Amino acid sequence: MGIHFYKYHGAGNDFVILDNRDLTFEADNFSLVAWLCDRRFGVGSDGLMLLQGHPVYDFEMRYFNSDGREASMCGNGGRCIVAFARQLGIIGSTTRFMAVDGPHEAVIEEGGDISLKMGDVGRVEAVENGYFLNTGSPHFVRFADTLDGLDVFSEGRAVRYSDRFRKEGTNVNFVRQEGSHLTVYTYERGVEAETLACGTGITASALCAALKSGLDSGGYSVTAKGGNLAVSFEKRGDGFANIWLRGPAEFVFEGTTR
Repeated sequence: MGIHFYKYHGAGNDFVILDNRDLTFEADNFSLVAWLCDRRFGVGSDGLMLLQGHPVYDFEMRYFNSDGREASMCGNGGRCIVAFARQLGIIGSTTRFMAVDGPHEAVIEEGGDISLKMGDVGRVEAVENGYFLNTGSPHFVRFADTLDGLDVFSEGRAVRYSDRFRKEGTNVNFVRQEGSHLTVYTYERGVEAETLACGTGITASALCAALKSGLDSGGYSVTAKGGNLAVSFEKRGDGFANIWLRGPAEFVFEGTTR
């Protein structure tokens, strides 16, 4: 019997999503997850998500990297699974759901964009040539005067496999700031390559830009290679709260494997 799946796209990232409320999918089958994500032999995606039931919240989100391993929070994935839950009729225009890093809220805007509330960030660490923080996933952020000609794969891989980050891994973001607008290129661990966008990375980049600029509240518009997003936030002590990531989440197609 085949696996029925849905394909979604969210500002540069694409995802395979399964309705697993009956818990029939073998989530611990790493090779199966990796095969579904494979762009040559499977469906093809940056990651796979399972929508499951939850006793308190509207649903639970489980996210897996394309290597088959269950992963930390994915911001663009979170917005896409909210759109999927709406397609299934589970939610209306607002929702509260559970993810690996805790509960999240989301709002489906009139124009179709989805605003996802991210978890609070307690601390941003200044490290050599950049910043390190966790926005549901670990991120290194480096600012640059220009991103032209940047080898994101090589530069990102060098940071991800450096002595500091080799064991646990980190995502790596390269950022150009022009006032209230950011351009962000990201190397993602688990994918182990550059991706066209990363929601938690874009969030991390915006918070670091606020810290660098001395901004206590407000937001940034962000351009990634895969699309445009926006981040708003409030400074709280040494960290940030009331963080929202806004952008598109589009249904692509559905199908069944053989």
